[in-house]
Amino acid sequence: MRAVPVIADQSGRRPIAQRRADRVGWRYSQPQEGKAMNKQELVDVVAARTGASKAATGEAIDAFIGAVTAAVKKGDTVQLIGFGSFSTGARAARVGRNPATGAEIQIPAAKTVKFTAGKAFKDAVNGA
Repeated sequence: MRAVPVIADQSGRRPIAQRRADRVGWRYSQPQEGKAMNKQELVDVVAARTGASKAATGEAIDAFIGAVTAAVKKGDTVQLIGFGSFSTGARAARVGRNPATGAEIQIPAAKTVKFTAGKAFKDAVNGA
């Protein structure tokens, strides 16, 4: 049997795609608390919510990740209102220690990727 994640809207009613899947005998898997969702599980959830095919959904997610990566790599900020923003930051060069020998090592400066959660996303996570 095929496993499809269980998703319910705020009214407690499952989306049409899941109710249809019920009729063809798919079983549903409940996402585990504290478990990291991988890319395939994300594709499954989005495909179930939109009713689109998994192949098309996977291509759309790949395109989204590629576009965000390219923009942030150029130094742009990608802002998704209600969700958050992706940007770059700078980490200064510093002196560290080798934990095995205790010797000092030079850690070079580096660019980092930052994600700042939006207000709506924070409120959803905090249950407000």
